[in-house]
Amino acid sequence: MTMTASQPVSGAASPEAAGHPARTPLWFRVKSSLTALILDHGLEPNARLPSEAELCQQFQVSRTVVREALSQLVNEGVIYRLQGKGAFVRARRDDQDFVSTAVGFSGELSDKNRIVSRRILRQAMDQPGPRVRRYLKIDESEPVVSIDRVMMVDGHPRAIVRWKMVASLVPGLESLGLETRSLYDTLSRQYGIHFARADRWIESVALADEDARLLGVEAGRPALRVESVANDERDVPIEYYVALYLTDRSRLHVSVRSARI
Repeated sequence: MTMTASQPVSGAASPEAAGHPARTPLWFRVKSSLTALILDHGLEPNARLPSEAELCQQFQVSRTVVREALSQLVNEGVIYRLQGKGAFVRARRDDQDFVSTAVGFSGELSDKNRIVSRRILRQAMDQPGPRVRRYLKIDESEPVVSIDRVMMVDGHPRAIVRWKMVASLVPGLESLGLETRSLYDTLSRQYGIHFARADRWIESVALADEDARLLGVEAGRPALRVESVANDERDVPIEYYVALYLTDRSRLHVSVRSARI
């Protein structure tokens, strides 16, 4: 179903008919009606909502009420607005635990029945730079395997991951075909590697030209930069990566537990 600005909000009940108490603010009633329409009636992502004037007529409320309802929907991530063009349905975003688990990008998403594919940009043995040596606690004579890849979900680029691991732990990994297999499944099955914990640092960045091109977006687009160091079951750091992650197509979920004293 595609909605245009010239169409009424088909199937939307008036605020009063939706069963809201009379004391409920009008903007909240309009917001609830629009939310139910968008989420329950299968409006397609990027479908345009009717204009403010048409919503005023549909719900028999003032423009101030409609604007407040739309503003709340923007804040909740249900719709987005474009200057001079109107309000549009925002694509639903996946909740992902990529930041807070060690299962890996593809493993976490495959549990949600999404199609994950990979584009390998580079796969080789490297001498580690100073930052990698410091985090992995190795010297410059210890080589690492480097794997740079673009991760895609249902055919759409989602993240760039630049990954490194101490080479002595994964002999031959630099020459394995990884386009069609999960890196973390390979580490577990073929090399017996399991992670006990990881430290991750997250910051917002603007995408550089090359990274934006790889992700199919414009340069300067905001992204999350995730830097990670993972330790094995002996608590020895063995993995380092930096990921650039588009969050306009997903939400990152982190579970926090209180410490017992």
